[in-house]
Amino acid sequence: MRLGVLVSGTGTILEAMLAERVPVAVVLADRPCRGIEQAASSGLITELVERTSFGADFDRAAYTALVADALKRHEVDLVAMAGFGTVIPQIVDDYPDRVLNTHPSLLPAFPGWHAVRQALEHGVKVTGCTVHVVTAEVDAGRILAQEAVSVKHDDTEDTLHERIKAVERRIYPQTIKELLDR
Repeated sequence: MRLGVLVSGTGTILEAMLAERVPVAVVLADRPCRGIEQAASSGLITELVERTSFGADFDRAAYTALVADALKRHEVDLVAMAGFGTVIPQIVDDYPDRVLNTHPSLLPAFPGWHAVRQALEHGVKVTGCTVHVVTAEVDAGRILAQEAVSVKHDDTEDTLHERIKAVERRIYPQTIKELLDR
């Protein structure tokens, strides 16, 4: 299977994948970012499918079609979201059960954008990281892997999120490798 990775930011998840020798076929980005620079400097095939609007005029369906076309051109079989900043739920139509993502909670608890903040606000003692299959419904896909992270009494949103990211950078590449080895 050929893996396509979608990035938007610093590339730390991609970096973790490469450190674990996950075979990445192509890296796509929605904006110029360190992640795509890192991919290029690692000798990977890269493509910028630039999102030109972040306003109300953004055509999500047209943009999703551009991303899907790029993935097909590169003969991608499995897609890993790696901090990709644009929500493209329609991609699951082209890649059913083959789009993966991570989430900073133990789903189904705290889905959505502010999971770490919600965990702290609810006073939970344990949260974590989930690797899941992307579906049209946000953070509702089949869970592939989870690992708990204890919440410390003096945690801030940033400190807790950093500990969750450390887990993410370990279990996401591991889960992808297991899927590719099947």
